[in-house]
Amino acid sequence: MRFLAVILCTASLCAAADYSTGQAARLVIGQPTFTAQQPGASATILGGVGGIAYANGTLVVADSNRIGASPANERVLIFRNLGSQLPAPDASIPVSDARCPVCLGSADIVLGQEDFTKNDDKRTRAGNTVRQPTAVATDGRRLAVADTNNNRVLIWNDLPTRNDQPADLVLGQASMTTAGAGTSNTALKGPQGVWIHGDRLFVADTQNHRVLIWNRFPTANNAAADVVLGFADFNTTKQGLIPDPSPSSLLNPVAVTSDGTRLFVSDLGHNRVLIWNSVPTANNASADIVLGQPDFSSSSADNSSKLCESNGKDDDGNDTYPSRCAATMNFPRFALSDGQRLFVADGGNDRVLVYNAFPTRNGQPADVVLGQPAPETSQISNSDSSRWSASDAMRTPLALATDGTNLFVADPFNRRVLVYTPGERLIPNAGVRNAAAREIFAVGVLAFSGEAKKDEEVKLKIGEKEYNYKIGENSSIRIVLDGLAALVNAGAGDPLVLASVNQTVNALIFTAREAGPNGNNVQIEVSTTPETTAAIIPSSLNVTLSGGQDAAQIAPYSLVSLIGDNLSSTTASADMNADELPRELGGVEVYFDGIRAPLLFVSPTQINAQIPREVSDAQSVTAFVRIRRSDGSITTTTAVGVPIITENPGIFAEEGTDPRPAIARHGSSFATGTILFTGQPAKDDIAYVTIEDREYSVTVAENESIISVRDRMATLISEQDPRVTAQATQSFGTWLQIRARVPGVEGEGITFAGRTKDGSFTVSPTNTATCCARVEDAMVTSENPAVPGQYIKIIATGLGLVQEEEARNAMITGRKYSGPGASQPNEFVSALAGAKTANVIYARLLPGTFGLYEVMLELNNDIPTNPFTQLTIAQSFQVSNIVTLPVVNPAEQ
Repeated sequence: MRFLAVILCTASLCAAADYSTGQAARLVIGQPTFTAQQPGASATILGGVGGIAYANGTLVVADSNRIGASPANERVLIFRNLGSQLPAPDASIPVSDARCPVCLGSADIVLGQEDFTKNDDKRTRAGNTVRQPTAVATDGRRLAVADTNNNRVLIWNDLPTRNDQPADLVLGQASMTTAGAGTSNTALKGPQGVWIHGDRLFVADTQNHRVLIWNRFPTANNAAADVVLGFADFNTTKQGLIPDPSPSSLLNPVAVTSDGTRLFVSDLGHNRVLIWNSVPTANNASADIVLGQPDFSSSSADNSSKLCESNGKDDDGNDTYPSRCAATMNFPRFALSDGQRLFVADGGNDRVLVYNAFPTRNGQPADVVLGQPAPETSQISNSDSSRWSASDAMRTPLALATDGTNLFVADPFNRRVLVYTPGERLIPNAGVRNAAAREIFAVGVLAFSGEAKKDEEVKLKIGEKEYNYKIGENSSIRIVLDGLAALVNAGAGDPLVLASVNQTVNALIFTAREAGPNGNNVQIEVSTTPETTAAIIPSSLNVTLSGGQDAAQIAPYSLVSLIGDNLSSTTASADMNADELPRELGGVEVYFDGIRAPLLFVSPTQINAQIPREVSDAQSVTAFVRIRRSDGSITTTTAVGVPIITENPGIFAEEGTDPRPAIARHGSSFATGTILFTGQPAKDDIAYVTIEDREYSVTVAENESIISVRDRMATLISEQDPRVTAQATQSFGTWLQIRARVPGVEGEGITFAGRTKDGSFTVSPTNTATCCARVEDAMVTSENPAVPGQYIKIIATGLGLVQEEEARNAMITGRKYSGPGASQPNEFVSALAGAKTANVIYARLLPGTFGLYEVMLELNNDIPTNPFTQLTIAQSFQVSNIVTLPVVNPAEQ
């Protein structure tokens, strides 16, 4: 297992305990996993959550919204003593059988419904009914609810202690049974924001385009407000007209909050947040600062041309701008201060903006973005649901709350409340990677044939850069290729690709400099001069790199490497002879969805661990590391999101620069051959296999499968043939393996063939004679290379769950696999070696190992000699990293 030991990295990382752009939530409330998105109503399942508030250990949730997130459960939930249930950032989470120990919270009280399972839309107004409650506020003693569709605010003078408890007071209505809308110092119209601070009450009276302030907390129904913002008096309204943006105007304000000194209003319709540096005491007071806009007269959503730095020029030389940046806003829905920082729920951009200090100027950019990997990006797409409910993503965040340590985010379309926690940024985004693959680079091949003639030219265009090579006297194709590669790699090298030369097949190999899917966008154009009569001939005029994959997408049960900085105070390895891996190693604990992961290796720059098989029910998990330092102090890293997919293979290789030499072994000490059975046999059809001059036949019975025909042929040959045995292989195809009865070269050269009578199925040999006996499990090296037609074994991880139930049940996280040898991955495994198909004889879990798979390949019969033959395996659309293999073709000697 040395091949799992060390992966060195990385760039300098910030080690301050704070929020950081792109981090994941550490905890989740309202769903059994981060990505479950279960609908319904219960004490633990939330619907389209709209409003949240937190005080004195109690979380209050308005389980409804006005943006169409379903279900709107028409209720308010109270989670008493939730603070005691949330693990502290530096706490060790005990090992348990729980699927997600960081998926927390069971409500104690429900308001607006008789019990936790009901979500009726109640049309009758009363003190215990609500219709689309969109916001809540509490100071730990009192509770206020914006009962939006009833045009009122309900107040409980003390936090409720029983289900369906009626409110004590109502604002906006003369009594608990009325619901009319109006514009006065006592009337409301669709209020969507409410806030309590000290003795003051604040209400965002949304459809009246104003904010109301009660300087003393109301003690009677229909109490009159003292101050109005947005208008000069309480009775003025725009009567359906859109208010123009100004320092004092508002358009559909949806939230109002205060830290006791400042006032923050989310002015939704103007795509901005207004800040008053002191709580206004006079009507129509002007704000002091605007965020999301360059000035008080602007209101465009994502006003990037006024707030963002240019990202280039268009064809006419004009500046271009990103769609968004850290200073822009699109329908901001909540602004909240924790006394030090300011948080803004930038709903239309599916993110939360974090200002590490209070903004002091208009249009000031945020310091951190949560929910997106960068300020300019938008990872939520209507056409791709795989990222919707990721642990590091959100959709239209509506409200925020804080307990002084954690930030709570209402994520309505994902039916959950996310809990973000500051930490030390020791692992970058995408820092959890397939332990074998590391990086998967796109590759393109350009071969040349013909003759290198003096004064002819070869031109390459890679992206926007062009390279011209003029052929000199007494040249050759090899010299031309070396010259082209030198041009591409000169100086700092081409920004898009690295060029290398395959001498055996006279080809240029282009490897993308950027790992992952972005490398698949690189295009290369080739031309020769003279264009039509040049003696040197490229294999193609256009090459598009392909095969770039994201090694940070992880399959359950995979071995992974967490890459970072200062991840431990020591270097330690697990005992690989033990039957079970430790869950703590060198003072390090790794958590995936709160499940403490098995550990193989820890060092300051890398941790090797196993992704729990249990996370196969999710599309994303949250990951963080707890580190006990040598001085006894505890460090917890910022959580990062880990995308989970069903399979994403990686091949283990030696250390070095990609593509690296594969850790490959010779497959058999006996000479072998392979026959493929395909199709659907019909009754009385006949399969024939000939070994030298001995023919064996199987007549198809009624309703007999191709597998049965193959297996009967294997038995027949094994029982009767003097020189070979035959056996079915554990594979995705119906292979029959012919194997010499004696080891070594003595068994090579035994001829065989296959055919059928009547042709409803096929019996197709992949070669004509047994070959390639090598010492089984000896390493494939340049001194002991592979040969065409040979079986080789590679070791991989990330192939996902397996088909056989007994084997699947034996896939126990952190424990050596001890199940049956028949353990075929659910998804078909294919392979390419030297740009030719390599037959996958079998892919299986490797007994006696942790999270490893063994893949047996049969190399193509005419694969050429190449000390750096490139090899990949693939499942579905997921391609492994590229590894190399020394191959010698005796026919070329």
